Amino acid sequence: MLSLIEEGVLRPTAPMIAERAGVALRSVFQHFADMESLQAAVVERQAERVSLAITPIPASLPLPERIDRFVSERARIYEAITPVRRAAVLSEPFSPIIHERLQETRELAANEVAAVFASELRRRSPSARRETQEALVASTSWAAWEELRAHQSQSKKQAVNVLRRTVAALLT
Repeated sequence: MLSLIEEGVLRPTAPMIAERAGVALRSVFQHFADMESLQAAVVERQAERVSLAITPIPASLPLPERIDRFVSERARIYEAITPVRRAAVLSEPFSPIIHERLQETRELAANEVAAVFASELRRRSPSARRETQEALVASTSWAAWEELRAHQSQSKKQAVNVLRRTVAALLT
């Protein structure tokens, strides 16, 4: 299922998955009770892959270097997860497990913003801190990346430059 999604099949069917795996359709359901449990396994596999790919960014670095590393890290991860994320977003309204995992991912992204840019956020009033953090989270989200890459047809380099400029503008 994961391979099919990565190849652009956003909603692979059980017969497609069985064919790709080289097994009979009933074999798929001997391992998984239903498509939701198969999706849950795919969600966990993807989460493991992504967590291994993340490189923490030290908050002690100078701001320009943190911005560069943060944006580069997001771009690298987003490029890698985009096919799976597109499928997940499509299934989110119908799948409690996918909805839950995407919510967790969004919270992790918000926590990373808060940690990486803590010193800059701390200098602001509580309301300005909250608004700036929310703006950073929204503007550096996968949805923003998808907007730049898929809908505005920007190259990876162009999208990185836009994110870098956006983060710098919000923090300075």
